[in-house]
Amino acid sequence: MKKLFLLLLPCCFFLGLTAAAAAADFGVRSGSCSSKFLDKARHLNRSGVHVTLHHPRSPCSPAAPSPDLDLPAILNHDAARVLSLDARLDKSARSSLARPSAVAAPLSPGSAVGVGNYVARIGLGTPSRSFSVLVDTGSSLSWIQCSPCRVSCHPQVGRPFDPAASSTYHPLPCSAAACDSLQEATLNPSACSHSGVCIYEASYGDSSFSVGYLSEDTLTFSSASLPGFVYGCGQDNEGLFGRSDGLIGLARNRLSLLSQFAPSVGNSFAYCLPTDSSAGYLSLGSYDSDRFAFTPLQSSTLDDTLYFVRLAGVSVAGQALSVSEASYSAAPTIIDSGTVITRLPREVYSSLSAAVTAALKGRGAVPAPAFSILDTCFRGSLRRLAVPAVEMVFQDGAALRLAAANVMIDVDDATTCLAFAPAGRVAIIGNKQQETYSVVYDVGRSRVGFAAGGCG
Repeated sequence: MKKLFLLLLPCCFFLGLTAAAAAADFGVRSGSCSSKFLDKARHLNRSGVHVTLHHPRSPCSPAAPSPDLDLPAILNHDAARVLSLDARLDKSARSSLARPSAVAAPLSPGSAVGVGNYVARIGLGTPSRSFSVLVDTGSSLSWIQCSPCRVSCHPQVGRPFDPAASSTYHPLPCSAAACDSLQEATLNPSACSHSGVCIYEASYGDSSFSVGYLSEDTLTFSSASLPGFVYGCGQDNEGLFGRSDGLIGLARNRLSLLSQFAPSVGNSFAYCLPTDSSAGYLSLGSYDSDRFAFTPLQSSTLDDTLYFVRLAGVSVAGQALSVSEASYSAAPTIIDSGTVITRLPREVYSSLSAAVTAALKGRGAVPAPAFSILDTCFRGSLRRLAVPAVEMVFQDGAALRLAAANVMIDVDDATTCLAFAPAGRVAIIGNKQQETYSVVYDVGRSRVGFAAGGCG
């Protein structure tokens, strides 16, 4: 192990709030925050534990929208994330990444904290304190910013967590098995402090990173608790994290939140990513399988922690794209909560762009200049355009039947663009296309399922 000279600090992490506690902690106004925004997930699994996800412009958002987060910034962040995933799947370039019953929770898009993906309100420690963290299916290790931030902490909505405030915190020694697992979880080797405490480094390929002490504490996720939850207590956290307090990792790795909860609640999780007029949720554990249409998870030698699926077809206005079957497998495909804009294999994307353009021009739409990474744009707002239906079909017939708001995105008051882009090394099913769907990751049965109308 590398030897680093960082001082030891205790830290801890609790997950889960009652609806009343969440509302109070979010600072929402009781008159403007309907209970549906806090409790919508409970009908999905009455025996499980749920955390709500909120859109930042909903009345229950945990923070006001960030004034410095506009669509170009979101798209730039998104492009950086895709470059990171491309590099991650390029084994020859992996060295460049090395830089210094059920459970559920509410989710909200992260523009409230300066990011383009979704956040959940969580808590950590004994007594617990709540935090807003990114929810990421592409990451394994969970971490949170901890005072005194001996190197650097990025600005966040509240105060960094004070490790000394938890009576159940324990730093993990370098001899711990979890410390040995960091290389697989983060693609970076662990290090060791002078006092023998394990040090993690989580890097994201786009220059974002978190470095700190590997720790454990009792994690409480709504009604469920998990003693000895392993996470990172960040002392140097820099990059594209907005004003969030940290990150929850849901990838397929023994250190992820999913894997640590799996023995008690089952090896699956589900979410619905909301709009500003609906409630979303994150739920770990059992689910109603009758609601979902499933596609198998694919194995890949590129990365065994990401969620690979097989895209089998795309149609526009009921007509299949005129591309070969092989075009869909020109790039491996993952489904990811942290990428906003879906990336399709280039031939598939070009055919989709042409089909949508033809349909909109046939209905009187006027093309507009490209906007950032979005190159298929039209004059007018989304609600004024007659957007054709788009369907994405996966192996075994599971499908995302996309409404207009999942197909196009308003980039300003006068322009709307196709919310897809061409893929690089990897095709990605992004969160814009998943929005309002219930998506279940049944890792135990190696499948992903989709159900429409999930956010209510």
